[in-house]
Amino acid sequence: MKLNKNACATAVALALLGGAGASWAQTPAQTAAQTPASQPWMDRSLPAEQRAALVLKEMTDDEKINLLFGYFPNDFKGIKRQEAGRKQAAGYFKGIPRLGIPELHQADAGIGVASQPGPDVRERTALPSGMATAATWNPALAYQGGAMIGAEARASGFNILLAGGVNLAREPRNGRNFEYGGEDPWLAAQMVGAQIRGIQSNHIVSTIKHFAANDQETGRNHLDARLGDQAARTSDLLAFQFAIENASPGAVMCGYNRYNGDYACENDYLLNQVLKRDWGYKGWVMSDWGGTHSTVPAANRGLDQQSGWPFDHSAYFNEALKEAVENGHVPRARFDDMAKRVLWALFDKGVIDHPVAEGGAIDYAAHAKVSQADAEEGIVLLKNSKQLLPLAPGLKSIAIIGSHANVGVLSGGGSSQVYPAGGMAVPGLGPKEFPGPMVYFPSSPMKSIAARSKAQLRYADGSDVAAAAQLAASSELVIVFANQWTAEALDASLTLPDRQDALIAAVAKANPNTVVVLESGGPVLMPWLDQVGAVVEAWYPGTAGGEAIARVLSGEVDASGRLPLTFPASLEQLPRPKLDGEGLPKDSRFTVNYHEGAAVGYKWFDLKGHKPLFPFGHGLSYGSVAYSGLAARADGGKLTVTFKVSNDGQRTVKDVPQVYVSPANAAKWEAPKRLAAFEKVELKPGESRTVSLSVDPRLLAVFDTADKRWKIGAGDYRVQLAKSAADIRHTVSVRLPARSLDVRGK
Repeated sequence: MKLNKNACATAVALALLGGAGASWAQTPAQTAAQTPASQPWMDRSLPAEQRAALVLKEMTDDEKINLLFGYFPNDFKGIKRQEAGRKQAAGYFKGIPRLGIPELHQADAGIGVASQPGPDVRERTALPSGMATAATWNPALAYQGGAMIGAEARASGFNILLAGGVNLAREPRNGRNFEYGGEDPWLAAQMVGAQIRGIQSNHIVSTIKHFAANDQETGRNHLDARLGDQAARTSDLLAFQFAIENASPGAVMCGYNRYNGDYACENDYLLNQVLKRDWGYKGWVMSDWGGTHSTVPAANRGLDQQSGWPFDHSAYFNEALKEAVENGHVPRARFDDMAKRVLWALFDKGVIDHPVAEGGAIDYAAHAKVSQADAEEGIVLLKNSKQLLPLAPGLKSIAIIGSHANVGVLSGGGSSQVYPAGGMAVPGLGPKEFPGPMVYFPSSPMKSIAARSKAQLRYADGSDVAAAAQLAASSELVIVFANQWTAEALDASLTLPDRQDALIAAVAKANPNTVVVLESGGPVLMPWLDQVGAVVEAWYPGTAGGEAIARVLSGEVDASGRLPLTFPASLEQLPRPKLDGEGLPKDSRFTVNYHEGAAVGYKWFDLKGHKPLFPFGHGLSYGSVAYSGLAARADGGKLTVTFKVSNDGQRTVKDVPQVYVSPANAAKWEAPKRLAAFEKVELKPGESRTVSLSVDPRLLAVFDTADKRWKIGAGDYRVQLAKSAADIRHTVSVRLPARSLDVRGK
């Protein structure tokens, strides 16, 4: 699906955000008139490339180092914070005042403007988790969320956001999956790319991360991810390529892991060959905090910027880099290229022309509505066999059990942690040190349900299973809130913690009219699934998550989320039932062999014939939608798919028709089919709409590593219109001619 909603999404987001950015535009004539003759690079009418080249000529080596060597602006490892840096920020780079180059202030992001924990913790609006946003299958919402957190970053004095997590969910136990965009390269790229564009609409830089195959947290600093070129180009790397084309992020953050032998942050294949040469990327590559391991190899192999000193063992890109340039170990042309890439992005994204400052106004109420809209469309109704949802208006009593649902909703932990305005709903939980604490946002599902129901609501925290079962037995309906906290630096089991499976089973035995609401970063196993009437995946739903959950449970809005990743039925269905590196001593080096290649997620399940617990793309609705009229045509090698979507029910619904493609003879493909396009469609009762979608030709092709071309084989291809990867409703065939495209899909 090519995004054609940019203007609409921008208008909506700017309206919600109070017209952010409206005063920033100037005509070229106005700009030229205000540009001093001594600083021609400040002429905004010039292209970013030319402006970067002009100012680079005026810079000393020390000033170039200012752009390439960054500090962690907090006390760390006995080194005092850089006073010029923002408090509780992620990073700081010195500016060059005489040339008009501002200081760079970095904040962790992804779901909002995050804060380091401490006495001056920064409280901001949190979006739902990245997985929840991906579950909306609605790029316009992702854009609005990005525009919102970008506006809060600008108001907080930050001009670089460490956002844009697009790592594929190869490993469903990955503790950072909640920050990312799911298991499919097309879906992840469309959703994360839209959020990046939203962030950068505020004239600040967003990163895209973590490049590449940084797909588990266990041993993340030492593991060696092994993946062949062809497989990578049609999976992990394709997600990055699509997202970079979609959003043009100013910076790429490389990962902690090794990739086919070399560290990702000094990997010639990833940084020089693929990113900069093959894809023509113009921005800069920054290291993750602690991800730089050398001076000369890192610089020559494509790393442009060291971030977060003193997380690394040495200040590799400070005096050591300057000396390496003077001695010729790092060519001066390469040194200049490093600085020029940073400058290009700062000019291109408007960072230099629109300086940030602390203390800007934030409309928290309006921003909470942006977060709430995202959460509502991301909540997935997994099961509703007893039609317990939406909640019947005549219910007399409802038991609410578990997960502090009386006061708040859970969020994921680590560097992306946003601290809620108004303080934490349940303080003192989780690890005292990183990646803690465990944070609950003060948005109570129970209070929001009570505002919509005349039923008597009673709460049990679930710690006493017998008491919870007794409460369930004396109630007409039960809603069990179950949770799994996941976080950076930790991988998770797929089993719910704290004996919650036993709690759910006991409650469901006492009252089969049980609804389970999951707050998790990704999939969990459900041994109690057949015993309960309904299951809802609410993910980590953000600042207004309690309100969003209540609106979906009550039917105030349709259940319209769809899974962005597969929920396995057992560990044995995974490519690696045992997590690589589990149980090894700290700092052990080990290899993760991605033998499944490009068959990630649903593709692996298709390939092996596994039946998942819930398939990729799955999600139920409160309404009734039918598909018809599927047709596919190839004009000049371009595949266009059209079909009709009709609302046959009595209520307004939002639906996500999904298009999958495969060649009739799929022997050369990694799996039987690929997601090729999708569209989120809202329909009133009785309304029908014709949808037309174009398929990117690379999703029909095999990548030829030898000559670096995408090759579409001549022959018949199946086009499938589906409700999910396992629920195909209509299929047509189309004949495609042989076609060869360059590495950029042209």
